[in-house]
Amino acid sequence: MTTRTLLLTALAMLAFAGNSLLCRVALRDTDIDPASFTTLRLLAGALVLWLLLRLRQGSSIPAGSWSGAVTLFLYAAAFSYAYVKLDAGAGALMLFAAVQLSMIAWGLFKGERLSAMQTLGSALALAGLIGLLLPDASAPAMGAALLMILSGIAWGAYSLLGRGTRDPLASTAGNFIRALPMGAALCLLMLPGLEWDRAGVIYALLSGGLTSGIGYALWYAVLPRLAATQAASIQLSVPLLTVLAGSLLLGEALTGRLVITGLAILGGIVMVLWAGKKA
Repeated sequence: MTTRTLLLTALAMLAFAGNSLLCRVALRDTDIDPASFTTLRLLAGALVLWLLLRLRQGSSIPAGSWSGAVTLFLYAAAFSYAYVKLDAGAGALMLFAAVQLSMIAWGLFKGERLSAMQTLGSALALAGLIGLLLPDASAPAMGAALLMILSGIAWGAYSLLGRGTRDPLASTAGNFIRALPMGAALCLLMLPGLEWDRAGVIYALLSGGLTSGIGYALWYAVLPRLAATQAASIQLSVPLLTVLAGSLLLGEALTGRLVITGLAILGGIVMVLWAGKKA
């Protein structure tokens, strides 16, 4: 891996982790509501991705699909509502576990078979997720946790729909644009409860334009230079970065429960990836 590829990859992972941090701090410390945050995030992401397409040589026409847009919207909306009550680190771990486990479950449904190590790794990751949800004084709010799991399932579906896409940047831009009417409809539905303030709007625009739009553009720029297992393994850094940043920057508690369940989730996924690489 060249220095340039390494740098761009690191920036992309920091951007992805930043999504959780920006969403959590906006919904914890400002007056913005989840529907407004979701819609502004989609708007900023659509604008930045469209501009990047215009600046890029070749076709500047957004692609994508309505199925991709629906799963993108479900991911973004559930993500925002979950972070009203979830810590950034715990939310990122739940999201990552739900994404990976839902994609594994889809593979099994389609007839794929797991090796013994992959089965053990999947079970370990699932046990970590369940352990994170088990009720006690440090457990996250169950409703918020279920919303984050839904967000992860939606992102897993979005990833599966996007497999084999010839132009991921154009596809993502098109999906963001198509998701905008859904965000507007959500705001209309939640109209009595909409609240904005300047700080919340800034966080939402940064989440959409910088950590989503620019983050995806960086990731798609380096993705062709990475092996599939490399790409999947590198993404393991996102929940880890979010947990550490949540503790250092947002003052979130780094509990023994979070550490143990996080290690189980990440370790289980590593086993799945490692076994898949050897197969």
